[in-house]
Amino acid sequence: MELKRVVITGMGALTPIGNNLQEYWEALKAGKSGCADITYFDTEHFKTKFACELKDFKVEDFIDRKEARRMDRFAQYALVAGDEAIADSGLDTDSIDKNRVGVIWGAGIGGLETFQEEVKAFATGNGTPRFNPFFIPKMIADIAPAHISIKYGFMGPNYTTVSACASSANAMLDAMNYIRLGHCDVIVTGGSEAAVTQAGMGGFNAMHALSTRNESPETASRPFDATRDGFVLGEGAGALVLESYEYAKARGAKIYAEVIGGGFSSDAYHITAPDPEGKGVIAVMKNTLENSGIKPEDVDHINTHGTSTPLGDVAELKAIKAVFGDHAPKISINSTKSMTGHLLGAAGAIESIASVMAINHGIVPPTINHTTVDENIDPSLHLILNQPEQREVKVALSNTFGFGGHNCCIAFRKI
Repeated sequence: MELKRVVITGMGALTPIGNNLQEYWEALKAGKSGCADITYFDTEHFKTKFACELKDFKVEDFIDRKEARRMDRFAQYALVAGDEAIADSGLDTDSIDKNRVGVIWGAGIGGLETFQEEVKAFATGNGTPRFNPFFIPKMIADIAPAHISIKYGFMGPNYTTVSACASSANAMLDAMNYIRLGHCDVIVTGGSEAAVTQAGMGGFNAMHALSTRNESPETASRPFDATRDGFVLGEGAGALVLESYEYAKARGAKIYAEVIGGGFSSDAYHITAPDPEGKGVIAVMKNTLENSGIKPEDVDHINTHGTSTPLGDVAELKAIKAVFGDHAPKISINSTKSMTGHLLGAAGAIESIASVMAINHGIVPPTINHTTVDENIDPSLHLILNQPEQREVKVALSNTFGFGGHNCCIAFRKI
């Protein structure tokens, strides 16, 4: 059978550097850091005292206060970003065939804050199990797409993908494939996360995964820099409306870009550490090129996973060199996590949005906070450091990898 083409017609973003799509894009171009001292709880006893929290976000501006209390922050974020993407797409949600509209979402952890607070309350009680009746439906990871589906009456496929930091990239590729195969006309996809909590920070600190640059949090996320010492935890959501090309054209929708393919692979190496030679990353990018029907020399830009960890950054760049060879130095390579921090399950969504905006505007956002060259990184690679780059971007890739060795890559092309 002939596969349908898939396009992006709407986007929404709720990030540490902007509470909507336009704010997010302007901050990316400006090289704005979203990192600061944590305000959600007392960090006196924590090794890392900073994160990339949302700024000036009031949920009651978007969701009824009573309804918001029944939702964990990760689900609130999903609904807000989803609303923006749906509005941006111009979909007439009253007249469409809702049986052919789905919501496929990604979350690496889900309602961590809800779980933390309920268990703390039980542990400090007298042993009587007095739990909030909304405890379970607030916590479970699949509740985010459920809220979007219920609000709009979308009755197509509805579920959450969980593959750690690759979760929303997995969700987007599932959405692409449902539309490619003709099962749906439209799917709202993306991801959300709200792990800036005592449990989240404490857990990642125990793994020695987080930066501890407490004296200068705004510069702590520094992918590719020789002095990087771990990732910075972020929070928020990204949402994209995917449609078949024919459906979007028939309704006169604006089109941001085409989703031309993607790939999956596993490192099959370690529960948290990447394969040092990037074998799984090599495989996922090769899979993506084949699935998308493009050649290595067609790629103009790669938004890397680039978390700012000593091992991960080097392994990913080695893989890029291995896959793209002589063309690798011609690719504009960046990591927007230098500004947003690492949004875990939402990372793939907001970084895909950044890649699509680069295609639309001919601007590749910078990797900020770079001061010291890492001798382990091939100097021929074209890293976009500290300042944005103006260039035509016809094809962009977005890499997203998760603990457990889960690798995803998505390819976007200019229409």
